[in-house]
Amino acid sequence: MKRLDDQEIKIAKALIRNPRISDNRLGEENGIPPRTVGRKRARMEEEGLLRYFTELDMGPEGTGYFQCRHLYIVRFKVGVTIRQLREEIDKEPNVATVFTRAIYESHLAEIDGRVALVMVVDGTSEADIVDKFQEQIVPSLRRAHGDDSIEEVSTIRLLGPVRIARNYLLGINIEGGNIRDDWNDEAIFVG
Repeated sequence: MKRLDDQEIKIAKALIRNPRISDNRLGEENGIPPRTVGRKRARMEEEGLLRYFTELDMGPEGTGYFQCRHLYIVRFKVGVTIRQLREEIDKEPNVATVFTRAIYESHLAEIDGRVALVMVVDGTSEADIVDKFQEQIVPSLRRAHGDDSIEEVSTIRLLGPVRIARNYLLGINIEGGNIRDDWNDEAIFVG
């Protein structure tokens, strides 16, 4: 476990607020020398403490490409391991696949001693999601882990996001791709 010092906490909060902020501006606004900001930022990135990604809203309020979203919980039979799932994920080609096109987010999980995969699947309609899951995702999982590998499937229709990555409240504190300037720094959590 890595404890962040006071400067690192300020750097992390500033980057959560605006990941595109320059080291110079971040340093000026937080009383940290820019070279220190650059050094500490680079170290936190190298250690995997800071991660950056861009999300394109493809839902109804964004591009409209996808109209709905379901959360699927796929519980595997006894004997399917986390290591096996990770190895299959590592083998996934570095190209757009059914998983890239259909799955917004996925997590490894455990349910009653069995490994599970939790997936958020996007679609143009409810039927599109069901078809993607049955025609593409399930066969791919069975090819990788065996025809009888899936023990149970549960699904929930997701109506809309509220909070993402702890600090981002969509429609509340996000403006122009960043956390609003008037959003209190104390409301940004860095552990």
